[in-house]
Amino acid sequence: MTPSLNVTTHSFTDCRIQATALAERIAGRLRTGLAERGHAVLAVSGGSTPKQLFEQLSREQLDWSRVQVTLVDERWVPDTDERSNARLVQSLLLQHAAAAASFVPLYTGDASPEAGLATASARIGALPLPFDAVVLGMGDDGHTASFFPGGDHLAEALDPDGSAPVLPMHAAGAGEPRITLTLPTLLQTRALYLLVTGEKKRDLLADARLGIGAARDYPVRAVLTQQRVSVAVYWCP
Repeated sequence: MTPSLNVTTHSFTDCRIQATALAERIAGRLRTGLAERGHAVLAVSGGSTPKQLFEQLSREQLDWSRVQVTLVDERWVPDTDERSNARLVQSLLLQHAAAAASFVPLYTGDASPEAGLATASARIGALPLPFDAVVLGMGDDGHTASFFPGGDHLAEALDPDGSAPVLPMHAAGAGEPRITLTLPTLLQTRALYLLVTGEKKRDLLADARLGIGAARDYPVRAVLTQQRVSVAVYWCP
């Protein structure tokens, strides 16, 4: 099987340069949205990989007061928890110029993602989609967003014809219960970026694109092989 022609890869030797390049690209997308539609919407991932990106993007000069920022997924913990993606975004991205942006969290304070699902779905449903940009990451197990191998709602979340904007996710590799935007929701975007670091993940990504061995079952493959929107991979060592 040949890799999808829908995927382009931008490789960098320095991760700060990678972060700067992607921040500039995202900021350009947001400026276009502001100029053409009067608003812009951005969805980002948590974890350690996007920290430099967030720091760079937070200083980009644009009218952040007309930008809404949300998450592609979230651990079901309050933003006082160190593992909260919302906490990461608030502490690194919603700073400097970007402090004027509006943040739309997925965590609702309910006892479980199932209990908070209706509220989270309504929040995403109220956004003026499509997104101007979506930033995904990838784990060593081939997950992206909260599409974890063995997840209890994985098949539903990856269904390209599914109607749910948001779903709960429980999986052995996920740690806490999660909530995630579904694949059809993520693909409602004008630009889709996959931020990846390290040689191990570079090789994993290549295997997933080709469907080699176990990689044919990696959830990220659903993003790489879909044909609705182009995927730009940003990689550094």
